Amino acid sequence: MLNELFTPSVQHALDIVGIFVFAISGALLAVRKNFDVFGIAVLAEVTALGGGLFRDIIIGAVPPAAFTDLGYFTTPLLAAVLVFFMHPHVERIQVGVNVFDAAGLGLFCVTGTVKAYDYGLGLTASAALGLATAVGGGVLRDVLANEVPSLLRWDRDLYAVPAIVGATMIVLCIRFDTLNAFTSGTAVIVAFVLRLLAMRYHWRAPRAYNRKSASAEESSATT
Repeated sequence: MLNELFTPSVQHALDIVGIFVFAISGALLAVRKNFDVFGIAVLAEVTALGGGLFRDIIIGAVPPAAFTDLGYFTTPLLAAVLVFFMHPHVERIQVGVNVFDAAGLGLFCVTGTVKAYDYGLGLTASAALGLATAVGGGVLRDVLANEVPSLLRWDRDLYAVPAIVGATMIVLCIRFDTLNAFTSGTAVIVAFVLRLLAMRYHWRAPRAYNRKSASAEESSATT
């Protein structure tokens, strides 16, 4: 089904771009954590490929694409080298990196969902793996860097929700037999735009209802 939506060359090019941008974010976090060159390379690889590896192992697409296509494996290393030598300049274009990261999020939630469905998973499971493809690398990155994963933190702009919306649109299109290049592209754009809006207006998911404020909790803890 993926080959019906995108030609192999277009799909490969989009994957490489998404992998590169995700790798940049992983490498930048490694620099902020004062990791050495090996740590920078590891975080770049994990961030870029972690979600896809998890998906491919779950659906039985082995060996995973990351190990059968040299471009998938070497692209994060190139991103790590770039950040290693030029991280002050990369930091200055962080806004641009975030835009491309949002585009990668939209693309991977769609391609991940479609690939999971191609391998025989149901609609709900396919959407879940689409989400995992898009955000899994970031979760692994944060865990390895000893950080609370960004998508679990209330003080971070919405990240998983745009991916959920994109994956849900895809499974609805599959359910009603309307999945094609136009509808899949629309799902990518919707997820992309939602992520951009979340960054622009700092949209965040609600916390537990009637939760006490942090100051009240701290006050009660000291008494």
